[in-house]
Amino acid sequence: MGLLKPDLYRSFGIGFALGAVLVAMQIGPSFQEQFLPSAHAETVESSAQQR
Repeated sequence: MGLLKPDLYRSFGIGFALGAVLVAMQIGPSFQEQFLPSAHAETVESSAQQR
C-alpha cells in the first residue's frame, strides 16, 4: 500500500479543476461588467433632434 498513488494525484487534479471553475464562475460577472459595459440604444427622437 503506497501513500502516493496515481489516484491521489488524479483526485487532486480534478478537485483543483473543479475549484478553479467555481472561482471563475463567482468572479466572472464582475469582470464582464468591468471590461464590457452595457450597451445603450439611442432613441429615434433624440437622433432626430440632433440633426
